[in-house]
Amino acid sequence: MFVAKLNGEMLTNAVDVTAGLDTETPPKPFSGMEEVTFTPDGKHLVYTAKAPGKDQAWITNYDLWQVPVTGGDAVNLTEANKAWDANPTFSADGRYLAYLAMTKPGFEADRYRIMLRDTVTGQEKEVAPLWDRSASSLTFGKDNRTLYVTAQDVGQVTIFEVNTQFGDVKTVYNDGSNSVVGVTNDKIIINHKSLVQPGDLYSMNLDGQGVKQLTQVNREKLAEIKFGEFEQFSFKGWNNEEVHGYWIKPADYKAGQKYPIAFLVHGGPQGSFGNSFSSRWNAQLWAGAGYGVVMIDFHGSTGYGQEFTDSITQDWGGKPLEDLQKGLAAVTKQQKWLDETRTCALGGSYGGYMMNWIQGNWSDGFNCLVNHAGLFDMRSMYYVTEELWFPEYEFGGTYENNKELYEKFNPVNYTENWKTPMLVIHGEKDFRVPYGQGLAAFSLMQRKGIPSELLIYPEENHWILNPDNLEQWYANVLGWMDRWTEKK
Repeated sequence: MFVAKLNGEMLTNAVDVTAGLDTETPPKPFSGMEEVTFTPDGKHLVYTAKAPGKDQAWITNYDLWQVPVTGGDAVNLTEANKAWDANPTFSADGRYLAYLAMTKPGFEADRYRIMLRDTVTGQEKEVAPLWDRSASSLTFGKDNRTLYVTAQDVGQVTIFEVNTQFGDVKTVYNDGSNSVVGVTNDKIIINHKSLVQPGDLYSMNLDGQGVKQLTQVNREKLAEIKFGEFEQFSFKGWNNEEVHGYWIKPADYKAGQKYPIAFLVHGGPQGSFGNSFSSRWNAQLWAGAGYGVVMIDFHGSTGYGQEFTDSITQDWGGKPLEDLQKGLAAVTKQQKWLDETRTCALGGSYGGYMMNWIQGNWSDGFNCLVNHAGLFDMRSMYYVTEELWFPEYEFGGTYENNKELYEKFNPVNYTENWKTPMLVIHGEKDFRVPYGQGLAAFSLMQRKGIPSELLIYPEENHWILNPDNLEQWYANVLGWMDRWTEKK
């Protein structure tokens, strides 16, 4: 990371303030420059990084480090916390440092708590300790005492107002997926998007009223596009607990007709397919291709309280599978236009794992499957992933110490039941779930005579990021689904 002075349009006197740092900042792919901030006096930078060491693959101990803008030794500001610290944010007067902190070492989906440090007294406290949401960003208001916080919340990314003195939390805006761009004396500027809208800038009063759209970046393109109508629904899942999801109608929906189903399963597994818009796994692209889309936030998903998120740990193939089965049954009963006889399930990462798990444990559920970067063999996966902390937390220890649980939820142990046609997709530079996992699933199906195809991207990692590759990805996925759902 470099610091340089801006002289007109030229950057001058660049200083490497992380010289000799044997780690990475910002810690991609988890974050970006929100993990780096100047102190209000401009004399220091505070950034997020792990301490140098050989243990980086099996710990999540990211700390906040402070370094002079002129370079020199960095000071660890959060050394006492051995879990994840992130998102340093100063009040404009420099009095307070707010940041996010987990408490469980080795866990990447623990609740991010809001921490507040008085830079004068050194005193520190957790703000709103009883609030059961995991904050994702922090922005100080102009009074230097109020925080505007974003957090996933029942399928949305909501803006909250948090009083740092008393810990009161108020909902400001909870429709769609929102991020705070800036706060003035009387306005909040946000980037807002939803399942039917890519991001645009909006302003609103500090209480969330008076919402006004400021930009229409894609107005001309959107005028030519018809999106599918969507709605959030809920049902009784595992243990009769409430589980939420979304359905989306095909863009060309006509009453009285029935439509094949694209059953999207999110990754993480602590994640969510919510009310948002993205170039990757954009639900409207399936709706535009004539599919009814169903997305379930199964047990383990984020935005429903930490207990709900934690419930998937050490139960990868249990509660989530039951939720997916009950959710699909419930939504097809509620929405008669969904054709349960023509369904294709698809997912990436943990969603890809679930495709392999469905092959062995729900083998009569679908006409076809699409497995992107899915985990196939939990034993070999443990020894090749660059994120050892992940399986070690999710499965209660190392493979050697907890073989029984790894093998209980290991898709490779249920291959005698595999029979559903599957498209396998993987990036060769995927070090999270190395591409041998995809090759193994494909080879198995080829030898068993199960209809299967393999699509490998030599230059892609855990995600498909190149726009040209994305076009090819969607073309192959939709073509595969059209074939097996007999879509006309």
